[in-house]
Amino acid sequence: MSSSPPPPPPSTTTPHLLVFPYPAQGHMISLLDLTHYLASHGGFTITVLITPKNLPLLQPLLQAHPSIHTLVLPFPAHPNLPAGAEHVSQIGNHGNFPIMVALRQLHDPIVHWFNSHPAPPAAIISDSFLGWTQHLADHLQIPRIVYYSCGAFLVNVLHYSWLHIKTDLFRSSPVFHFNEIPNSPSFKKDHLPSLIKRYQDSNPDWDLLRDDALANTSCWVSVFNSFETLEGEFLEHFRDLNGEGRVFGIGPLNLIGAADGRSSIRDSTSEVLTWLDGCADSSVLYVCFGSQKQLNQQQMEALASGLERSGARFVWVVKTFNQTVGGCNEIPIGFEDRVSDRGIVVKEWVPQVAILNHRAVGGFLSHCGWNSVLESVTAGVLILGWPMEADQFVNAKLLVDDMGVAVRVCEGANSVPDSDELGKVIAMSLSGDCPEKMKAGALKRAAVDSVRSNGSSWKDMRGFVDKLKQLPCRNF
Repeated sequence: MSSSPPPPPPSTTTPHLLVFPYPAQGHMISLLDLTHYLASHGGFTITVLITPKNLPLLQPLLQAHPSIHTLVLPFPAHPNLPAGAEHVSQIGNHGNFPIMVALRQLHDPIVHWFNSHPAPPAAIISDSFLGWTQHLADHLQIPRIVYYSCGAFLVNVLHYSWLHIKTDLFRSSPVFHFNEIPNSPSFKKDHLPSLIKRYQDSNPDWDLLRDDALANTSCWVSVFNSFETLEGEFLEHFRDLNGEGRVFGIGPLNLIGAADGRSSIRDSTSEVLTWLDGCADSSVLYVCFGSQKQLNQQQMEALASGLERSGARFVWVVKTFNQTVGGCNEIPIGFEDRVSDRGIVVKEWVPQVAILNHRAVGGFLSHCGWNSVLESVTAGVLILGWPMEADQFVNAKLLVDDMGVAVRVCEGANSVPDSDELGKVIAMSLSGDCPEKMKAGALKRAAVDSVRSNGSSWKDMRGFVDKLKQLPCRNF
């Protein structure tokens, strides 16, 4: 165990917060955005808990805020994790289960650190995938704030799934109806969140994770990276379950980071942006399926064919092949030469936020992961949705069926889109103003308004910070 030097004695207005991110890109980015905001505007003493190989991910935050301290704990071993793996991106979505189980072993080291600290935290802010930290907080007799990097619709679906997952009805039904949730949505079993689909009743570790997930509802405060116009009825339903003054929708956090001018955390220099500078407004389709998913060969060929047939300009980000994650990244032979005048294939990291906000980008072919959803919404870019796993089917339903700001082009981790139809949808999305594109523009304006003074997220962020300031301060 290692940590940076203890902070100086806090003033009477700066409670000490322990922030515990979950090691997956979609989870970490926005919680670090929130941490940045709290360091900039809350005046808190902050310690971030991290494992050694994930420490470099904190460097932009630590450079912007040298006063933030770290608690570095060794990543616990697990038989189903490759040696040295500490982040979901190294193993894919199926790695969430062993990582969640492994991290439970940090309970005792955290207790030891807490008891030996001269001014221990007054509260813990931890990711929803770390539900066991509710029991940790209870043991330490401090309040816990659950940070949800996902949407409120998904959290409602997860909550009722975990409640009913042991019932015969849930086990036997190919389609499950969530009558307790606003609009009574229904989902095929295959479209439920990955943790629900993979649950094994006979495995005690899965029962622990179920208990952890349900423990989230016992927290002091719940914070969502979402906003009222996008998910107002689902946020309100969660408030009904948890009580007024305990649920805050403070997103989109990527907009708050941009408002703070945090260029050091979001790099906007890229050859892709230079290439986009030479394209007409709203003429380019951006294609990216996140940090975890790789397409198989049939999917690669169908997507390449669809892009070629569309006649559209595009930027296609292809994830580098990883044997552990699975999949294949073979671009069809000759494809890049045939489309070199109107498209580029990128096999490295790109500044997605800057790309989506570039005037030339008019559409986003996406897996509908929540971070990508919010980044597209705040850019006003139409999403062409291809949900594959995790939260993506729930997010796609929200965007396509409820909000009408996206078009569904394919569904499923192994589904292969029809190239002709895909090409037509791509061409349509980049030509003229379809209803979905108009609604996407309106939703962008609502997202921007939500974080401005007196907007819904601005008010909730202010209420959340005020609540944190009520915490006790522990001096040396």
